[in-house]
Amino acid sequence: MFPTRALFGQARVTLFTRAGCGLCDTAKHTVVQLNKRRPFEYVEKNIDDAGNKQWKDVYDFDVPVVHVQSVNGGLPKEATLSDARKLFHRMTEQEVEQLVDEAEK
Repeated sequence: MFPTRALFGQARVTLFTRAGCGLCDTAKHTVVQLNKRRPFEYVEKNIDDAGNKQWKDVYDFDVPVVHVQSVNGGLPKEATLSDARKLFHRMTEQEVEQLVDEAEK
């Protein structure tokens, strides 16, 4: 655990995905590996689920998409379009970590 991170903030990483998507599987592996090494709040949303129509309307042809948000300042527990740092399609562990660093500052 990184006790000093609690002083600066925490990040929430949301992965927008769908079943049968090879790029999504790769993105999930990337995010999960980073989360093992460096804990953060992780949420996965399948845009094809009935309750995620708003995200399907936005990301239908763009999954996988990663949103990274700061969870300080009373942000809602849901991902939002306006305040998230985003990565699309192919991403490296280092790119995700960089966005987590930025969100935790």
